[in-house]
Amino acid sequence: MAIPIALQLYTVREALARDFARVMKKVADIGYVGVEPIFDLPGTTTAEAARLFREMGLEVPSAHTPLPVGKDKNRVLDFMAAMNCQRIVSGKGPEGFETMGLVRQTCDLFNEAHAVAAENGLAFGIHNHWWEFAQVEGRYVYQVMLEHLDPGVFFEIDTYWVKTAGLDPAKVVKELGPRAPLLHVKDGPAVRDEPHVAVGDGGLDFPSIVQAAEGAVAWLIVELDHCATDMLAAVEKSYQYLVGGGLAHGNKS
Repeated sequence: MAIPIALQLYTVREALARDFARVMKKVADIGYVGVEPIFDLPGTTTAEAARLFREMGLEVPSAHTPLPVGKDKNRVLDFMAAMNCQRIVSGKGPEGFETMGLVRQTCDLFNEAHAVAAENGLAFGIHNHWWEFAQVEGRYVYQVMLEHLDPGVFFEIDTYWVKTAGLDPAKVVKELGPRAPLLHVKDGPAVRDEPHVAVGDGGLDFPSIVQAAEGAVAWLIVELDHCATDMLAAVEKSYQYLVGGGLAHGNKS
């Protein structure tokens, strides 16, 4: 069976700020099975958003939050409980990966976040950008991370940023296997600072990526940071490409 499809709500942040309920109804009507919320949802409260997701039958397979450590620990745990969500996804900016020593320090912080999540019955994972797939001191950062992270830390692989870094997303997905249960799916020219396009309209080979993910990936999550066209139209077109092409499972064919 094809992998279910969700939408990262950062994609539609501007529209959500104007009319949260209307946009969520549109996302559900398109056929998305789930949504991946961001921590500070625009145009609503956490409780109201969670209620809407339940009413519309939208699953919440994961959520993007700050690291659940220090002053943010209880805020993140409360958010996850409200969303009835089990997978925390977070990350760190490029400054955390500039040297081998900084990579190790960042991994220590991720391991601390994983321990907090595990103590509370949750899973903790890392969303990447291009910098985790750059080289430091002659080695790919993500491979160094694999050596230092607790085996329980999972990856949400952003396939577009892997491609932008110059690697083959399908090979990376295959290499990580069950360690990467979530994939972010975006498309475009795979050039930093260039706008994204609807999935299927850019340069990524999603049939090969999905084939590489078979048996290991639980969700495909569409995320467009900035779009060259109307964002909601691109969200719908991305769904049609993935579900219509048999690459993902949605609530509508």
